[in-house]
Amino acid sequence: MAAIKQLNPKAEVARAGQALDLNISAAMGLQDVLRTNLGPKGTMKMLVGGAGDIKITKDGNVLLHEMQIQHPTASLIARVATAQDDITGDGTTSNVLIIGELLKQANVYISDGLHPRIAAEGFDLSKKKALQVLEQMSVKKCARDDLINVARTSLRTKVKNTVADLLTEIVVDALLAIKKEGEPLDLHMVEIMTMEHKTEMDTKLVKGLVMDHGARHPDMPKKVSDAFILTCNISLEYEKSEVNSGFFYKSADEREKLVKAERAFCDDKIQQIIDLKRAVVGNTDKGFVIVNQKGVDPNSLDALAREGIVALRRAKPTNTPSL
Repeated sequence: MAAIKQLNPKAEVARAGQALDLNISAAMGLQDVLRTNLGPKGTMKMLVGGAGDIKITKDGNVLLHEMQIQHPTASLIARVATAQDDITGDGTTSNVLIIGELLKQANVYISDGLHPRIAAEGFDLSKKKALQVLEQMSVKKCARDDLINVARTSLRTKVKNTVADLLTEIVVDALLAIKKEGEPLDLHMVEIMTMEHKTEMDTKLVKGLVMDHGARHPDMPKKVSDAFILTCNISLEYEKSEVNSGFFYKSADEREKLVKAERAFCDDKIQQIIDLKRAVVGNTDKGFVIVNQKGVDPNSLDALAREGIVALRRAKPTNTPSL
Protein backbone atom coordinates (compact mmCIF):
# COMPACT_ATOMS: atom_id res chain seq x y z
CA MET A 1 0.00 0.00 0.00
CA ALA A 2 2.91 2.34 0.76
CA ALA A 3 4.17 1.83 -2.80
CA ILE A 4 0.79 2.95 -4.20
CA LYS A 5 0.89 6.07 -2.02
CA GLN A 6 4.34 6.88 -3.39
CA LEU A 7 3.06 6.55 -6.97
CA ASN A 8 -0.08 8.57 -6.33
CA PRO A 9 -0.39 10.41 -2.99
CA LYS A 10 -4.06 11.19 -3.72
CA ALA A 11 -5.02 7.54 -4.28
CA GLU A 12 -7.76 6.17 -2.02
CA VAL A 13 -6.81 2.77 -0.63
CA ALA A 14 -9.26 0.38 1.05
CA ARG A 15 -8.10 -2.88 2.61
CA ALA A 16 -9.94 -6.23 2.44
CA GLY A 17 -12.76 -5.79 4.96
CA GLN A 18 -13.22 -2.10 4.26
CA ALA A 19 -13.18 -2.65 0.47
CA LEU A 20 -15.83 -5.37 0.80
CA ASP A 21 -18.08 -3.06 2.82
CA LEU A 22 -17.62 -0.25 0.27
CA ASN A 23 -18.49 -2.50 -2.66
CA ILE A 24 -21.59 -3.96 -0.97
CA SER A 25 -22.81 -0.52 0.15
CA ALA A 26 -22.36 0.80 -3.43
CA ALA A 27 -24.50 -2.06 -4.81
CA MET A 28 -27.15 -1.50 -2.14
CA GLY A 29 -27.14 2.23 -2.83
CA LEU A 30 -27.80 1.61 -6.52
CA GLN A 31 -30.51 -0.85 -5.50
CA ASP A 32 -32.21 1.79 -3.32
CA VAL A 33 -32.27 4.27 -6.21
CA LEU A 34 -33.92 1.86 -8.65
CA ARG A 35 -36.18 -0.02 -6.21
CA THR A 36 -39.03 2.48 -6.58
CA ASN A 37 -38.95 2.06 -10.39
CA LEU A 38 -39.99 -1.58 -10.45
CA GLY A 39 -43.37 -2.66 -11.76
CA PRO A 40 -46.36 -0.83 -13.21
CA LYS A 41 -46.79 1.17 -9.98
CA GLY A 42 -43.17 2.33 -9.99
CA THR A 43 -42.51 6.06 -9.72
CA MET A 44 -41.07 8.20 -12.50
CA LYS A 45 -37.70 9.87 -12.02
CA MET A 46 -36.89 13.38 -13.22
CA LEU A 47 -33.33 13.76 -14.49
CA VAL A 48 -31.92 17.26 -14.95
CA GLY A 49 -28.77 17.47 -17.06
CA GLY A 50 -25.93 19.95 -16.72
CA ALA A 51 -27.36 22.03 -19.59
CA GLY A 52 -30.78 22.12 -17.93
CA ASP A 53 -32.39 19.49 -20.16
CA ILE A 54 -35.04 17.44 -18.37
CA LYS A 55 -35.91 13.76 -18.81
CA ILE A 56 -38.77 12.01 -17.03
CA THR A 57 -38.49 8.23 -17.14
CA LYS A 58 -38.75 5.03 -15.14
CA ASP A 59 -36.67 2.95 -17.55
CA GLY A 60 -33.74 1.49 -15.61
CA ASN A 61 -31.46 1.52 -18.64
CA VAL A 62 -32.01 5.24 -19.27
CA LEU A 63 -31.45 6.05 -15.59
CA LEU A 64 -28.22 4.08 -15.42
CA HIS A 65 -26.95 5.78 -18.59
CA GLU A 66 -27.79 9.26 -17.35
CA MET A 67 -26.54 8.83 -13.77
CA GLN A 68 -22.91 9.84 -13.28
CA ILE A 69 -21.70 6.76 -11.40
CA GLN A 70 -18.21 7.13 -9.92
CA HIS A 71 -17.85 3.98 -7.82
CA PRO A 72 -16.19 1.16 -9.84
CA THR A 73 -18.42 -1.61 -8.44
CA ALA A 74 -21.61 0.37 -9.05
CA SER A 75 -20.35 1.19 -12.54
CA LEU A 76 -19.75 -2.54 -13.19
CA ILE A 77 -23.33 -3.35 -12.08
CA ALA A 78 -24.65 -0.61 -14.39
CA ARG A 79 -22.72 -2.18 -17.29
CA VAL A 80 -24.24 -5.60 -16.51
CA ALA A 81 -27.70 -4.04 -16.62
CA THR A 82 -26.88 -2.33 -19.92
CA ALA A 83 -25.78 -5.69 -21.39
CA GLN A 84 -29.07 -7.17 -20.21
CA ASP A 85 -30.95 -4.43 -22.06
CA ASP A 86 -28.92 -4.95 -25.24
CA ILE A 87 -29.65 -8.70 -25.28
CA THR A 88 -33.28 -8.88 -24.12
CA GLY A 89 -34.49 -5.27 -24.14
CA ASP A 90 -35.88 -5.47 -20.60
CA GLY A 91 -34.99 -6.46 -17.04
CA THR A 92 -32.39 -3.77 -16.22
CA THR A 93 -34.06 -2.68 -12.98
CA SER A 94 -34.66 -6.30 -11.90
CA ASN A 95 -31.01 -7.09 -12.60
CA VAL A 96 -29.75 -4.33 -10.33
CA LEU A 97 -32.20 -5.27 -7.57
CA ILE A 98 -31.22 -8.96 -7.67
CA ILE A 99 -27.49 -8.15 -7.56
CA GLY A 100 -28.00 -5.75 -4.65
CA GLU A 101 -30.08 -8.27 -2.71
CA LEU A 102 -27.59 -11.11 -3.30
CA LEU A 103 -24.72 -8.99 -2.00
CA LYS A 104 -26.86 -7.85 0.94
CA GLN A 105 -27.58 -11.46 1.94
CA ALA A 106 -23.96 -12.47 1.37
CA ASN A 107 -22.86 -9.67 3.70
CA VAL A 108 -24.85 -11.28 6.54
CA TYR A 109 -22.90 -14.54 6.25
CA ILE A 110 -19.55 -12.80 5.67
CA SER A 111 -20.13 -10.84 8.89
CA ASP A 112 -20.47 -14.20 10.67
CA GLY A 113 -17.04 -15.28 9.40
CA LEU A 114 -17.79 -16.90 6.02
CA HIS A 115 -15.01 -16.39 3.50
CA PRO A 116 -16.08 -14.31 0.42
CA ARG A 117 -14.69 -17.03 -1.89
CA ILE A 118 -17.16 -19.55 -0.47
CA ALA A 119 -20.00 -17.09 -1.06
CA ALA A 120 -18.84 -16.59 -4.66
CA GLU A 121 -18.79 -20.38 -5.22
CA GLY A 122 -22.33 -20.53 -3.80
CA PHE A 123 -23.44 -17.91 -6.31
CA ASP A 124 -21.92 -19.98 -9.12
CA LEU A 125 -23.76 -23.13 -8.01
CA SER A 126 -27.06 -21.24 -7.70
CA LYS A 127 -26.56 -19.81 -11.20
CA LYS A 128 -26.19 -23.30 -12.68
CA LYS A 129 -29.28 -24.51 -10.82
CA ALA A 130 -31.28 -21.46 -11.92
CA LEU A 131 -30.35 -22.09 -15.55
CA GLN A 132 -31.51 -25.71 -15.26
CA VAL A 133 -34.86 -24.65 -13.78
CA LEU A 134 -35.34 -21.96 -16.40
CA GLU A 135 -34.59 -24.47 -19.17
CA GLN A 136 -37.27 -26.80 -17.79
CA MET A 137 -39.80 -23.98 -17.45
CA SER A 138 -39.12 -22.41 -20.85
CA VAL A 139 -41.71 -22.62 -23.62
CA LYS A 140 -40.09 -23.76 -26.86
CA LYS A 141 -42.79 -22.47 -29.17
CA CYS A 142 -44.97 -19.48 -28.26
CA ALA A 143 -48.38 -18.70 -29.67
CA ARG A 144 -49.31 -15.12 -30.55
CA ASP A 145 -51.33 -14.74 -27.32
CA ASP A 146 -48.30 -15.75 -25.23
CA LEU A 147 -46.12 -13.19 -26.97
CA ILE A 148 -48.76 -10.51 -26.42
CA ASN A 149 -48.84 -11.28 -22.68
CA VAL A 150 -45.03 -11.04 -22.45
CA ALA A 151 -44.93 -7.77 -24.41
CA ARG A 152 -47.78 -6.26 -22.37
CA THR A 153 -46.05 -7.14 -19.10
CA SER A 154 -42.87 -5.41 -20.25
CA LEU A 155 -44.49 -2.34 -21.81
CA ARG A 156 -46.79 -1.60 -18.89
CA THR A 157 -43.74 -0.98 -16.72
CA LYS A 158 -42.49 1.66 -19.17
CA VAL A 159 -45.52 3.62 -20.43
CA LYS A 160 -49.16 4.26 -19.55
CA ASN A 161 -51.49 1.25 -19.70
CA THR A 162 -53.56 2.64 -22.57
CA VAL A 163 -50.45 3.23 -24.69
CA ALA A 164 -48.95 -0.13 -23.66
CA ASP A 165 -52.10 -2.01 -24.72
CA LEU A 166 -52.04 -0.27 -28.11
CA LEU A 167 -48.34 -0.92 -28.70
CA THR A 168 -48.45 -4.55 -27.54
CA GLU A 169 -50.18 -5.99 -30.60
CA ILE A 170 -48.25 -3.68 -32.93
CA VAL A 171 -44.91 -4.89 -31.53
CA VAL A 172 -45.87 -8.59 -31.68
CA ASP A 173 -47.31 -8.37 -35.21
CA ALA A 174 -44.21 -6.50 -36.41
CA LEU A 175 -41.91 -9.26 -35.14
CA LEU A 176 -44.11 -12.04 -36.54
CA ALA A 177 -44.07 -10.27 -39.93
CA ILE A 178 -40.25 -10.45 -40.20
CA LYS A 179 -39.80 -13.85 -38.52
CA LYS A 180 -38.27 -16.58 -40.67
CA GLU A 181 -38.18 -20.20 -39.59
CA GLY A 182 -34.75 -21.38 -38.45
CA GLU A 183 -33.21 -17.89 -38.63
CA PRO A 184 -32.55 -15.34 -35.87
CA LEU A 185 -34.68 -12.21 -35.85
CA ASP A 186 -33.17 -9.24 -37.69
CA LEU A 187 -34.58 -6.30 -35.73
CA HIS A 188 -33.13 -3.88 -38.29
CA MET A 189 -36.01 -4.96 -40.53
CA VAL A 190 -38.38 -3.12 -38.18
CA GLU A 191 -38.12 0.65 -38.48
CA ILE A 192 -39.68 3.15 -36.08
CA MET A 193 -40.67 6.41 -37.75
CA THR A 194 -41.72 9.49 -35.78
CA MET A 195 -44.41 11.82 -37.11
CA GLU A 196 -44.15 15.16 -35.31
CA HIS A 197 -47.83 16.09 -35.83
CA LYS A 198 -49.20 12.85 -34.32
CA THR A 199 -49.51 11.45 -30.79
CA GLU A 200 -48.51 8.06 -29.39
CA MET A 201 -52.15 6.90 -29.65
CA ASP A 202 -51.96 7.31 -33.44
CA THR A 203 -49.25 4.66 -33.71
CA LYS A 204 -49.94 1.98 -36.31
CA LEU A 205 -48.15 -0.88 -38.02
CA VAL A 206 -47.50 -0.82 -41.75
CA LYS A 207 -46.52 -4.21 -43.16
CA GLY A 208 -44.26 -2.83 -45.81
CA LEU A 209 -41.68 -0.11 -46.28
CA VAL A 210 -42.61 3.47 -45.36
CA MET A 211 -40.46 6.13 -47.01
CA ASP A 212 -40.91 9.63 -45.69
CA HIS A 213 -40.59 11.33 -49.08
CA GLY A 214 -42.79 11.03 -52.16
CA ALA A 215 -42.30 11.70 -55.84
CA ARG A 216 -40.75 15.11 -56.52
CA HIS A 217 -42.65 15.84 -59.74
CA PRO A 218 -46.35 16.79 -59.97
CA ASP A 219 -46.94 14.70 -63.12
CA MET A 220 -45.65 11.44 -61.63
CA PRO A 221 -48.28 8.84 -60.62
CA LYS A 222 -49.54 9.13 -57.05
CA LYS A 223 -50.23 5.39 -56.77
CA VAL A 224 -48.49 2.48 -58.45
CA SER A 225 -49.37 -1.20 -58.03
CA ASP A 226 -47.72 -4.37 -59.35
CA ALA A 227 -44.59 -2.44 -60.21
CA PHE A 228 -40.97 -3.16 -61.04
CA ILE A 229 -38.64 -1.45 -58.54
CA LEU A 230 -35.16 -0.31 -59.51
CA THR A 231 -32.86 0.48 -56.58
CA CYS A 232 -29.73 2.40 -57.44
CA ASN A 233 -27.02 4.56 -55.96
CA ILE A 234 -26.10 6.78 -58.90
CA SER A 235 -26.20 10.52 -59.27
CA LEU A 236 -28.78 11.78 -61.78
CA GLU A 237 -27.79 15.43 -61.40
CA TYR A 238 -24.81 17.70 -61.86
CA GLU A 239 -21.94 16.64 -59.63
CA LYS A 240 -19.03 18.55 -58.27
CA SER A 241 -15.67 17.04 -59.10
CA GLU A 242 -13.96 15.08 -56.33
CA VAL A 243 -10.78 17.13 -56.75
CA ASN A 244 -10.40 20.90 -56.72
CA SER A 245 -10.65 21.76 -60.39
CA GLY A 246 -11.83 24.60 -62.63
CA PHE A 247 -13.20 25.01 -66.15
CA PHE A 248 -12.21 27.95 -68.30
CA TYR A 249 -13.88 29.13 -71.47
CA LYS A 250 -13.23 32.05 -73.79
CA SER A 251 -16.64 32.60 -75.29
CA ALA A 252 -20.35 31.98 -74.75
CA ASP A 253 -20.27 29.19 -77.34
CA GLU A 254 -17.64 27.29 -75.37
CA ARG A 255 -19.72 27.70 -72.23
CA GLU A 256 -22.78 26.29 -74.01
CA LYS A 257 -20.75 23.29 -75.17
CA LEU A 258 -19.64 22.69 -71.60
CA VAL A 259 -23.24 22.85 -70.30
CA LYS A 260 -24.46 20.50 -73.07
CA ALA A 261 -21.69 18.00 -72.30
CA GLU A 262 -22.64 17.97 -68.62
CA ARG A 263 -26.33 17.62 -69.48
CA ALA A 264 -25.62 14.81 -71.95
CA PHE A 265 -23.82 12.89 -69.17
CA CYS A 266 -27.04 12.85 -67.07
CA ASP A 267 -29.32 12.35 -70.09
CA ASP A 268 -27.45 9.19 -71.12
CA LYS A 269 -28.12 7.60 -67.72
CA ILE A 270 -31.78 8.67 -67.80
CA GLN A 271 -32.20 7.22 -71.30
CA GLN A 272 -30.76 3.88 -70.17
CA ILE A 273 -33.30 3.78 -67.33
CA ILE A 274 -36.13 4.61 -69.76
CA ASP A 275 -34.95 1.88 -72.14
CA LEU A 276 -34.88 -0.61 -69.24
CA LYS A 277 -38.42 0.37 -68.27
CA ARG A 278 -39.68 -0.13 -71.82
CA ALA A 279 -37.93 -3.51 -72.04
CA VAL A 280 -39.30 -4.99 -68.79
CA VAL A 281 -42.75 -3.39 -68.75
CA GLY A 282 -43.53 -3.63 -72.46
CA ASN A 283 -47.23 -3.24 -73.24
CA THR A 284 -48.45 -4.36 -69.80
CA ASP A 285 -50.12 -2.17 -67.17
CA LYS A 286 -47.32 -2.68 -64.66
CA GLY A 287 -45.64 0.31 -63.10
CA PHE A 288 -41.99 1.23 -62.73
CA VAL A 289 -40.42 2.84 -59.66
CA ILE A 290 -36.88 4.13 -59.08
CA VAL A 291 -35.52 4.38 -55.54
CA ASN A 292 -32.25 6.29 -55.72
CA GLN A 293 -29.92 7.00 -52.81
CA LYS A 294 -28.54 10.09 -54.54
CA GLY A 295 -30.12 13.13 -56.17
CA VAL A 296 -32.28 13.49 -59.27
CA ASP A 297 -32.36 16.96 -60.88
CA PRO A 298 -35.55 18.61 -62.27
CA ASN A 299 -34.73 17.87 -65.93
CA SER A 300 -34.26 14.17 -65.14
CA LEU A 301 -37.49 14.11 -63.12
CA ASP A 302 -39.33 15.68 -66.04
CA ALA A 303 -38.02 13.04 -68.48
CA LEU A 304 -38.95 10.21 -66.11
CA ALA A 305 -42.44 11.69 -65.48
CA ARG A 306 -43.16 11.71 -69.24
CA GLU A 307 -42.52 7.96 -69.23
CA GLY A 308 -44.82 7.38 -66.23
CA ILE A 309 -41.90 6.45 -63.96
CA VAL A 310 -42.07 7.27 -60.24
CA ALA A 311 -38.67 8.44 -58.95
CA LEU A 312 -37.80 8.71 -55.25
CA ARG A 313 -34.51 10.42 -54.51
CA ARG A 314 -32.19 10.59 -51.51
CA ALA A 315 -33.53 7.38 -50.01
CA LYS A 316 -31.91 6.22 -46.77
CA PRO A 317 -29.25 3.50 -47.25
CA THR A 318 -31.08 1.34 -44.69
CA ASN A 319 -34.11 1.16 -46.99
CA THR A 320 -32.25 -0.54 -49.85
CA PRO A 321 -31.66 -3.93 -48.09
CA SER A 322 -35.33 -3.93 -47.03
CA LEU A 323 -36.42 -3.52 -50.61
